[in-house]
Amino acid sequence: MNQETEKKVAELLFQQREDGFERASFDREIAFYESIGTGNMEMMRFFAASLFCEGCGVLSKDALRNLKYHLVVTAALIARFCIRYGMTPETAYHLSDLYIMRADECRTETEVRAVHKEMLEGYTRKMQRVRNSKVYSKQIVKTIEYISEHLHSRILLSDVAEHLEISEAYLSRLFKEETGMAFSDYVSQQKIEAAASLLRYSDYSDSEISSLFCFSSQSYFIKVFRKHMGMTPKSYKKQYRMPELEQHQELSPETAA
Repeated sequence: MNQETEKKVAELLFQQREDGFERASFDREIAFYESIGTGNMEMMRFFAASLFCEGCGVLSKDALRNLKYHLVVTAALIARFCIRYGMTPETAYHLSDLYIMRADECRTETEVRAVHKEMLEGYTRKMQRVRNSKVYSKQIVKTIEYISEHLHSRILLSDVAEHLEISEAYLSRLFKEETGMAFSDYVSQQKIEAAASLLRYSDYSDSEISSLFCFSSQSYFIKVFRKHMGMTPKSYKKQYRMPELEQHQELSPETAA
């Protein structure tokens, strides 16, 4: 790095400190990219932020160009996370190029944001298929996709069977044969894994998370969480919660009052 570049970096860092600028949470960002890589639609939507939001650096003084640059960066990172989780490099980079070219043709910020939203959901759905198609039949792949996209709802075997236009008994038997788990146990496991992410990366309380994932009661949520994670939500949060979230909560006006 030459002296002129070092000077500009120093000036930028100084200005950001003067303006009180803080980067977005790195751990939350990683959780966002991992949710795409694992094909988890619900958690992707939870961790997703606007294309250009608080905590994002300015890449261009032109607002439209700035959005496009941020989309390029996001596309590049998503492609690499998807490759890490099983997508072929050819497919990952082809999709990245496709979305970047589409964004380049946009003439308004609204159009760029629409491409961004389509890109996030497109990659996530693709990863659902990538991670499931190697092991499961088409019907079970669709079942797992349905579960992933309805984690915040009450998921019943009857609803999924109706969605797939097959009998409940057949779906129950096929699901157990291919996954090694009962349908209800798999749903609970997926909800608990998503709940664990919220305990680590968000300010939601146990009762709020219990309601968010439609558990019948907080006590039942705690019981199921302990079964799958080996500890209570409170213990899990204490052990794995991001330190910066604790600091944020301590400094917030609500907790200081």
